[in-house]
Amino acid sequence: MKTIYSPLHAGHSGTMELVGGSIVPGFEMPSRAEYIRARAESERLGPILPPAEHGMEAAARVHARDYLDFLPTVWRLWTESGREGSALPYTWPIRGLRADVRPQTIDALLGFYSFDGGAPFVGGTWTAIKSSYDVALTAAALVQGGERSAFALCRPPGHHAGDRFMGGYCYINNAAVAAQWYRDQGAKRVSILDVDYHHGNGTQQIFYARGDVQVLNLHGDPMTEYPFFLGHADETGEGEGAGVNVNYPMPLDTGWDRWSAALEDACRKLAAYRPEVVVVSLGVDTFEKDPISKFKLKTEDYPKIGQRIAALGLPTLFVMEGGYAVEEIGVNAVNVLTGFEGD
Repeated sequence: MKTIYSPLHAGHSGTMELVGGSIVPGFEMPSRAEYIRARAESERLGPILPPAEHGMEAAARVHARDYLDFLPTVWRLWTESGREGSALPYTWPIRGLRADVRPQTIDALLGFYSFDGGAPFVGGTWTAIKSSYDVALTAAALVQGGERSAFALCRPPGHHAGDRFMGGYCYINNAAVAAQWYRDQGAKRVSILDVDYHHGNGTQQIFYARGDVQVLNLHGDPMTEYPFFLGHADETGEGEGAGVNVNYPMPLDTGWDRWSAALEDACRKLAAYRPEVVVVSLGVDTFEKDPISKFKLKTEDYPKIGQRIAALGLPTLFVMEGGYAVEEIGVNAVNVLTGFEGD
């Protein structure tokens, strides 16, 4: 399996985030991608290739143009306002306030285009975002060109980013961009299987009223787990998308038996949908030692995830999402991929 990777992700480093009432160092750090890349090399997963440069047209198929235009300007606007450190919002247009008028100051714009304080900007953030997007599209093209599978080692991740908002370390929704790109290349149906601990709220929001992209999410119950405000089992899509969105919220301390039963049901529903290609939002923060997640999967469980996805017999793009037990992230992520490969 070929891996697409860009060292430009490292410019997004030294970030701070708002969590638990404190401004703390970001859990989403450059070493995450480096551990995964090193493990892919040591396990001889396959060639590690650089991304091709892409324009923003594919991103504009799932994100609002004004949002995409804003992202490259954040750091300049932040520093021009005399600020230092991570650019973070502190106010949001919540229910009852106006979200239809785009404000002008950087503080207001950060809140206007986000849902939390977990998508910081530093000087190299936009370059990292763009490189992650390029990684996803380059890997998607490998599968479109006939490869059975490919791995987009994306950083920053993407599945919390909606059509017009960032959050949860995510800015451009790489999996959604890839799914839409496959549709634009002629695929009639695409499935996104999100196995990250946290619900892919951005992905759901983008495709919720569409019937051509199936979205299946296995995640912590939003009654108790971030991102809280989407991911319930009764969210099944609307309009043309009715029945095409499927959520599997699970309680704290879920282990392999319950989690794998949800995966099995999701794979059955995916097969019944008959997509032409599968996009896997690959998060390994389901691991028992993850510092910000509360499932109990073990290292030996991850190859079985890959094996079950491989049994679908469909062209498959893996897009890296979360996982914050940094020393084990490479082992667990690559275990999914080698399991898929049958190694």
